Amino acid sequence: MSSPAPEPPHVVEDCRGVLQLMSDGTVRRSAAPAFPVEIPAGDLGVEWKDVTWQPEHALNVRLYRPRRHLAAAAADGDGDARIPVVAYFHGGGFCIGSGRWPNFHAWCLRLAAELPAVVLSFDYRLAPEHRIPAAQEDGAAAMSWLRATATAGGGDPWLAGAADFGRVFVAGDSAGGNIAHHVAAAFGKAGLGPAIRIRGAVLLAPAMAGEARTRGELECPPGAFLTTATCDKYCRLALPAGATRDHPAMNLTEPEARPLAAVEMAPVLVVAGERDVLRDRNAEYARRMREEWGKEVEYVEVAGAEHGFFQRDPWSEGADEVVRLVRRFVGEHMDSE
Repeated sequence: MSSPAPEPPHVVEDCRGVLQLMSDGTVRRSAAPAFPVEIPAGDLGVEWKDVTWQPEHALNVRLYRPRRHLAAAAADGDGDARIPVVAYFHGGGFCIGSGRWPNFHAWCLRLAAELPAVVLSFDYRLAPEHRIPAAQEDGAAAMSWLRATATAGGGDPWLAGAADFGRVFVAGDSAGGNIAHHVAAAFGKAGLGPAIRIRGAVLLAPAMAGEARTRGELECPPGAFLTTATCDKYCRLALPAGATRDHPAMNLTEPEARPLAAVEMAPVLVVAGERDVLRDRNAEYARRMREEWGKEVEYVEVAGAEHGFFQRDPWSEGADEVVRLVRRFVGEHMDSE
């Protein structure tokens, strides 16, 4: 009597239809982005191109420079028209996403045009194939790439004449905001040597987690864009096997997290949505950074906003508000000591 044929692999975890973990351990990824958005006609006066920054893992960085602004500065006879650099890391729960997705691309176009700034949108390794701390390690490696680029006279001609490496801001949304925190904490203001100065960190709804539930997590409605269940799913896929949500890479206020008291960090801007499931954790992070670790942290909450509102619709009024917040923060701190 022949044994029954083995059952075909079935889906164990699904992330917004673009990533599926199968019962046999394989991972299926869709080439289609999860959040397609339309790019308005024209280019906002910004030019961009892709560069492989980490050949070993085929990681891409998309470079943006505001051509219109630089041309105007040159026409005005500005002897040094270089502008701040924003090293940006996209969101996606550490599991999905790319700087080449239309929503992240549109958002970086806006930042480059309206800050104005040279924006470097870094991809990083994704889970579950590459679990935490791979993403944070890639964030640090991206800054090392930036340092090598700066010390090589700007490297790519696009950067050499436009990027002011003495005015660098690290930024990101959701998982990318988490990476930006770890980069800022690891390098401080001057940890990248004389070629690069980190002037500030912009954390947009940064991804955080913990075993003890917050009020927002307990009361999160099932129809929210990002739910407690989805956060848990990302943690299961992204954290090392056997790790809890209190892993120091995710629970940034736990004692096991990287000690921050001795780190000379640049100023930090945290932007949260009032209706974001991460809101309570973002607010507590900002409070502890200020009150317990003595850091310069500004916390802003956007009324009525859910998670990722600004990059899911980069042309919305909510996105306008975030651009204004980031532009003000960059303007206030790009010459800070």
